[in-house]
Amino acid sequence: MLILTLITAAAIPVLAVDYEISGADPGLFGKATSVEPATVVGGPIDDSSNVNRSKDSAFVPPPFGSPASNTPGTGNLLTPNISGIPAGSGNTHIAGTGTANTTGNGTVYYPSSPAASDAVSQIDAPYSNKFTLPDGLLYSDGSLGTLSIPRLGISIKVYEDESLENLAKGIGHFKSTSCWEGNVGFAAHNRGLANYFGQIHTLKTGDKIIYTTKLGTRTYEVYFVGQISETDFSRLGRTNANIATLVTCVRDIRDQRWCVQAREII
Repeated sequence: MLILTLITAAAIPVLAVDYEISGADPGLFGKATSVEPATVVGGPIDDSSNVNRSKDSAFVPPPFGSPASNTPGTGNLLTPNISGIPAGSGNTHIAGTGTANTTGNGTVYYPSSPAASDAVSQIDAPYSNKFTLPDGLLYSDGSLGTLSIPRLGISIKVYEDESLENLAKGIGHFKSTSCWEGNVGFAAHNRGLANYFGQIHTLKTGDKIIYTTKLGTRTYEVYFVGQISETDFSRLGRTNANIATLVTCVRDIRDQRWCVQAREII
């Protein structure tokens, strides 16, 4: 009987034990932060890879060390076509208010409409798409172009950026501004051997300013001459209209700057 039992037990196959493992209680995990699928950088590209998931709009800051970098609210919309925010909303100076902000002895006007009769308010709102980089525009001597002011009898070479080195040999171009289309900003000394802007405060409405680069020659007509605060960079903002903005120090008044603006003659 014992032998029969052993033989019977040996004939029964050994079966694997089945285990069932369940996940942890779902309540222990945080809820998903988004219902939208994530896109892995470097992963496959599909129709969902070009979806704005930021839920807001990002702004590109002005160049580090530029005059605009110290101005609150400045910056350009990173995705203006999909952000849903009107251009200029990230700037403290928004067109359409029809108001004026006086800083120092100069007044910056914010247009109520581009068709306004006032010469200053005809300048379009800041943060337009008119901006030209200096890439490929430098001459063999390193200059960007030439700025001439017939009434002052000067014709001086312009160099990219407003460094002390460039101001010692000519006129500096504010690198935070366009170098051709839109608002082109220039800086120069008002005293010493390189006092190229020493008399710009004597310019009158209608005086001409001529700017020449590899892209051509533009003639501008002065419409504004005045003092502004050294921290007021609103007149260097981007514009749709082609204008030239000249800035220099005010003698013996450290916190003020002379500013001259001229619009292209069409």
